[in-house]
Amino acid sequence: MDEQSVLARRFEDHSAHLRGVAYRMLGSRSEADDAVQEAWLRLNRSDTVGVNNLAGWLTTVVARVCLDMLRARKSRREECLHANAPQWAATEAASDPEHEMLLAQSVELALLVVLETLTPAERIVFVLHDMFDMPFEAIAPVVGRSPIAARQLASRARRRVRGAAAVPEAELARQRRVVDAFLAASRSGDFNAPVALLDPDIVLSADRSPAGVPIQIRGASAVAKQALAHSHNARFARPALVNGVVGVIVAAHGRLSVVLGLKMRDASIAELHVMTDPAHLRQLDLAVLSE
Repeated sequence: MDEQSVLARRFEDHSAHLRGVAYRMLGSRSEADDAVQEAWLRLNRSDTVGVNNLAGWLTTVVARVCLDMLRARKSRREECLHANAPQWAATEAASDPEHEMLLAQSVELALLVVLETLTPAERIVFVLHDMFDMPFEAIAPVVGRSPIAARQLASRARRRVRGAAAVPEAELARQRRVVDAFLAASRSGDFNAPVALLDPDIVLSADRSPAGVPIQIRGASAVAKQALAHSHNARFARPALVNGVVGVIVAAHGRLSVVLGLKMRDASIAELHVMTDPAHLRQLDLAVLSE
């Protein structure tokens, strides 16, 4: 076996790990593949004879590539919360439905959405340290900071990812149970299931309709019909903290398209606000709910 074949084989041994790192940093499967491909090209151009830890070397390379991509995305103002996100997500999902289903079932879907709110450096440090357990001494050169500064970036990112609840823990748990039940009911296809979780006088409002006009729907039956009409989106929906209270985010491939703000009355949902306007979504304080 020639030297190039040996190198390719060693790279392939680490490719799944590298894609996982890149995907969590970028939130896009296609961009993650691009980052891994760039790492392969850089490996071919580099002298790695003295590299004892090829996995660590490649992870660092992928992290640097991802950091460049995130910074370029920001400089071009390629916001993940853009107006055509639902169409983009649907197109990519159609190319690989098995992957899309696996992602929809993953508890990381909400995390990918929240990671989009971090700065590029915060996201790189958080992913490498908190998700892949890399030491700050190894992460610091990637983001051009000292280990102490990298640690501070991770701490700031961690606070933003976890967020802070605006209600007591017991109330948060109660809201979570109602939201979990509502999502399960919406996925069931049974009309009576979501109705049972809605206040009879519930008001559904939306920041925009397909015609661009704000809409409002009243009554449990009418709102349940809307929920079932959009049940195909329910598999991409996950509970999350929305401005400190339990709400719902809807995303495919980690790209946010819809946020549901909820208000409870006892054990029922009394108000449901559907937010899809990208400008509105950018202003929300989103965080991951602990399991």
